Amino acid sequence: MSISESNFEILRDFIYNFCGIYFHTGRKYFLESRLTRRMEARCIKDYTEYYKLLRSGAEGPGELKQLLVEITTNETCFFRNTQQIAAFERQFLPELVETKKKIGFKKLRIWSAGSSSGEEPYTFAMILMEKRATLLKDWIIEIIGTDISEKVLAQARDGVYNNYSVRNMPEFYRKKYFKEEPAGTFTLLPEVRKQVSFTNLNLFDDTRMVFMKSFDIIICSNVLIYFDAPAKVKIVQHYYNNLQSYGYFFLGQSESLHSVNDKFKTVHFPGGFAYKK
Repeated sequence: MSISESNFEILRDFIYNFCGIYFHTGRKYFLESRLTRRMEARCIKDYTEYYKLLRSGAEGPGELKQLLVEITTNETCFFRNTQQIAAFERQFLPELVETKKKIGFKKLRIWSAGSSSGEEPYTFAMILMEKRATLLKDWIIEIIGTDISEKVLAQARDGVYNNYSVRNMPEFYRKKYFKEEPAGTFTLLPEVRKQVSFTNLNLFDDTRMVFMKSFDIIICSNVLIYFDAPAKVKIVQHYYNNLQSYGYFFLGQSESLHSVNDKFKTVHFPGGFAYKK
């Protein structure tokens, strides 16, 4: 069903004010199609009626959560940004370990913001597990994955993946940390799953973001693309505040902080770059 310009603006602004995800006019058709799916599921034929349902909270946040699942894309896989992962393992991790040893604090905290179905934080978990006997002996490791979608968080906690998710994974990790099922899926072993805690987080929620403190590594890959300029500035400032002075901030390979934040310093590595204070 076709959406009027006024209804488009009302629903777009409602979504934006809740979570910062912005739909410009060029994405009107996309939002219309996702709204239509939810309206058909609820047997609602009028956009105004659907907006009233979202606003009323009559069913708690349930319908809004379902809509957010529809409007967010969760394209990811294990070992996705290979140059970034290599730089973390060979350059940034040893540096962080030395820095933290000097201050006498053998704890490493990593935050995967927009963790989707868990491939990213689990990738880092497996890499760090391989360092347990050497570089990270007797260290406390805390990895947190956050996402606004309860659906993908449930998938992450289950730890069951298809061939597409593991397509970039080195065979060593796949054989060591997964059980290949007869149905062609791959189940992550419990010892990996327990390394990561997952929680629902709206990056636009200042109250919650303030408490995401003291991280050594923050990864936010291909998430900022959903936000307009003011929302990006707001969210990235939280990342800056929540990162340790010696920590590192990673974006997706095609992303940058140009015109978003000039406080971070760029750190180059072969095939890409990261940021630090």
